[in-house]
Amino acid sequence: MTTPTPSDAGSGEVVAAPFAAPAVVPISPWGYGRPPLADRFFRRLSEGAGLLVVAVIAGVGGFLLWHALPALSRNRENFLTYRGNWVTSDPSALRFGIVEQLHVTVFVSVFALVLAMPVALGVAIYLTQYAPRGLAAPLSYSVELLAAVPSIIYGVWGLHVLAPQLRPVAAWLNAHLGRVFLFSTGNASVAGGGTIFTAGIVLAVMILPIIIAVTREVFAQTPQDEIEAALALGATRWEVVKTTVMPFGRSGFISAAMLGLGQALGETVALLIILRGTQADFSWSLFDGGSTFATKIAAAAPEFDNQYKAGAYLAAGLVLFLLTFVVNALARTAVAGSRAGRTRS
Repeated sequence: MTTPTPSDAGSGEVVAAPFAAPAVVPISPWGYGRPPLADRFFRRLSEGAGLLVVAVIAGVGGFLLWHALPALSRNRENFLTYRGNWVTSDPSALRFGIVEQLHVTVFVSVFALVLAMPVALGVAIYLTQYAPRGLAAPLSYSVELLAAVPSIIYGVWGLHVLAPQLRPVAAWLNAHLGRVFLFSTGNASVAGGGTIFTAGIVLAVMILPIIIAVTREVFAQTPQDEIEAALALGATRWEVVKTTVMPFGRSGFISAAMLGLGQALGETVALLIILRGTQADFSWSLFDGGSTFATKIAAAAPEFDNQYKAGAYLAAGLVLFLLTFVVNALARTAVAGSRAGRTRS
């Protein structure tokens, strides 16, 4: 484009005027230009909240480690392999280990998860795909109300109401499947009712609400056009669930299960009430007793009269703290693998 300039207007010559170069604006996370003050303030606030969570977690871990080190340094047994009775009253002859508590914690939590996952999956599928609209909401609220029941109520109900009802079932399993390691026991713990079998069922009921709630929300986000396309191709309702809903919500269901497992690992009061009903040692049977990390600490907490005794139990708490990190890492790996598989498909 050429335009005549004022100096050349009389000569009749036309001189090309250069275009002005556009101003270079630095790129920010929000686009071009400096972000608004509200956006910058919200970003700093979000970063501070994230750092605060990390600092709290690091502080808890540091506190446990700091108070556990004196007891660990005086322990006369291997902390990771000793499974005898704990001796913490004499600071000069401490004997304690966490192998039995680790086995009981993992065993009862996994048993509860195995019971809860199929039930939670079925309830979530029914609420999102089969239940009438007017019935789905009340049922969802009813399931979520299970989370409002205090754990001490679950413990008392499990030991004094559920255990007597389960006693014939436990006795039959022990009599007919006694040769299988999960159902064999060489003691009279079945008669008491305060066993891992009872504790696992109660724990399964306790973790159901969180698994159902998360899974239901994920299944409800399934794209409606995919569901309608499957139905238009002649798929039945179950085929829609199997080919569309479940693949879409698989990662959410795994995440919900891991959240339930995390809750089960740290459950204290209910398991303390139930498992104290028997003194049978743990021997990889559902009809044995034992102590989890949480119940072991809670039962001895009133007797923390010196730093070494308290440190021994805080060392067990540190292992539970690390165990939750391992579970979360495995959960993230499983969810990432599930999402990658869905993307490839």
